[in-house]
Order: sequence, then C-alpha cells, then structure tokens
Amino acid sequence: MLDTIVLTLSKNMYQIFQPDKFEPSARWVLDTNAALGGRGYISSKQNPTAQELRDGIYKPRLTLTNRYNHTGQREATLKIELSLPKLLFGNNFDELQDTDFDQLVNLLKQKLNGMGVFFFPHCLVNAPVSAVHYSKNIPLTDGTTPRYFIKKIKDANVPFSLDINQTDYRNEGHSFKWHCNSYEVAFYDKIRDLEMAKKSDKRAIENDNSIQLNLFDNIKRHKPFEVLRMEVRLNNRQKIGQLFRLLGINREITFKNVFYLDTAKAVLIYYLNEMESKRPKLLNYKGSNSEAFLADLVVNNPKLGIKKTMQIFGLKTALDTINTRDIRRMFSNYHQRSWYRLIAEANNIQLPVRDDVFNVIRSNLTDFVPLKLVDFQEQLLNNDKYN
Repeated sequence: MLDTIVLTLSKNMYQIFQPDKFEPSARWVLDTNAALGGRGYISSKQNPTAQELRDGIYKPRLTLTNRYNHTGQREATLKIELSLPKLLFGNNFDELQDTDFDQLVNLLKQKLNGMGVFFFPHCLVNAPVSAVHYSKNIPLTDGTTPRYFIKKIKDANVPFSLDINQTDYRNEGHSFKWHCNSYEVAFYDKIRDLEMAKKSDKRAIENDNSIQLNLFDNIKRHKPFEVLRMEVRLNNRQKIGQLFRLLGINREITFKNVFYLDTAKAVLIYYLNEMESKRPKLLNYKGSNSEAFLADLVVNNPKLGIKKTMQIFGLKTALDTINTRDIRRMFSNYHQRSWYRLIAEANNIQLPVRDDVFNVIRSNLTDFVPLKLVDFQEQLLNNDKYN
C-alpha cells in the first residue's frame, strides 16, 4: 500500500488564492523581489493543527518555498505531504486499493481548495513525486505478537556499509528500523505505536497519529488481534528512480504511477528478500539442546566433515548467545569475505526443524490483500464502529 507521499510542484502547476492561510503569509514567498537571505531560500507553511486532527479533520502539510532552481531562475515550489489512507479513511490501519485513486484525487483537490490552493485534477494526477512510503499492515490473530517478529528481524545480518548509517531498536523492542539518508526500512507494532503516541508524539514512529488516537478506545479484544507493520520510506526522487529501475518498473515518477499496489508489493518484497538473505538460517533451527543440534547436523549432512561440522556447531552456539552484529564487531579486524563465506556455507546445510519467521510476512506480501478493520469484526467485537 502507498501510505505517505510527497509531491513537489512547480509554479505553473498550482495557484494560491488565499495566501494568508500560510504562516508566514505566502505573499512574502510569492514576491519575486523578496530577499532570500543567508539560507538561499524563504518558505511558508500550512499544516493541520493538533486540534483539527483530534477532531478527525485531516489535511496535507504544505510548504511553499522560493529558491533558485536548476536553471538559475527563482521559483516558488509547493511541497504537499500527506498520508493517503488517513485522508480517505481517517486512519492508516485500513489500506488502499488501486480503485481508490480517483476518489483520492478529488478529495485531495477539495482539501487543497479549502486551504486556499487551486489545482486542475490532471496536475495532481501527474504531479512529480519526491518521496514515497510503501507499507503493509500484517494482522496477527494466532496469538503471536509483533514484538516476537521484530526480535527475530533484529537478528538479520545487515552488512556494515556506508549505505546504512543507523539502526534503531526502541520502545522496549516494539520497533526496529534501518536508516540511511535516502531510505529507511521499519518494522513496528502498529497498535503499540498508537499507544505511545497518546503519551507523546515524539515517542511514536508515525506522524499525525492524533487523528486515529481513539480508534481502538472502545475495543476489548476477546480474540488475539495485533498488527505488525512493514514500511519502506524512499526519501528522495533519485532513490525512487534507482529502485524502480532495479525492479524493472519503467514509469515516470508521478503520483499516478507510484500509486499501484503491484509497485508497493514489489518494493516491500525486495527489501524483505534483502533482509532474509542476510539472516543466518541457523537462527531458524529449533532444537531441545546443543547435543540435539549436533546430532541433527551430523545425520542430515553426512558429507560435511568433522572440521566444517564443528565450525557450524560453533557458529550456532555463538548465534544463540550473542547478537549477530556484535559477533561481527568482534571479528571486525578480519576480512569480511571470511564471514560471508562462513554464513553462505551455514545457509547451505540441511536441518529438519525450522522456525521460518519470515513466512507470515512473506505470505501477506505475496497475497497483498488490503487490510480492512471491518474484516476483523469478530476480533473487534466491542468496537461500536464495526458492529
């Protein structure tokens, strides 16, 4: 599903007819003679207020900026940032379908008109995209929790590189993300994030949670219902284009072209594959003790040899007691190819018992059925909204 999108529009694609709705007034930014100052640009904003969000009124975030463009000319561009499901449904637990696009365009046009900005519909449809967040809400109704999956995902052997510059394991293990300048991959407990937002917006993963804070207030879950969310945030146009080319998506990067569910599905599965390929498969093995593991290793891999068998046994013992990244830090003075070779050999062994933590996630991404809370009436029995 496409969730958050950022559209950046040139001056010929919009018209501001109520400039004083911006803070400071857009008259200042639209004035071609206004001094740009030391920063080289001036800007005005118009965002939904906290009270509007609490009242269920959702609006996009607007930023009008006057700066020199790539041709050396001054231009006032308008950035529009919003969560599309929050615009349509008032929450982003419910997920969009391809057929929602026309309704979204009309609704967005109405919202922008109320904010003093005029567009022709075709300008919105073909608006250039500068950032996009793809996501999937994965319902868990068998008693497992998002925290269980997040802990397992954290064990993924993400390589140390200039690309990944930060990992974040927070909220007592209820979220985990990889972050770099151009993109971010996050897994988090969707319902828990809503609870954190009630305490402080700064403690939540998402923005503008105020509009859905009361969504589950009347729920007394008599059956298990949790939501694990996977989200991939592509933070600039260059990264979007690079990934689209890698995935064989030959489309211009416009609002309409990034909206398709098959695009969201391809992006999310690509990053799931990346993480799964870097997670030692030995972590999937579940046995009663070390002796049982060694016996299974010998019986199922008769040609492995004593030396290699003991190497794999030692690796499994280390992985059971030390975080993967910490192990790699301990051997940081050794050539990284030795580590990858050992992991590749370990991933090729045969073992009878596996706990495939990615199976539930992969199954949901493969089917890619949009989640609708109304489909979980039995779990949400006491929620008046769905009875």
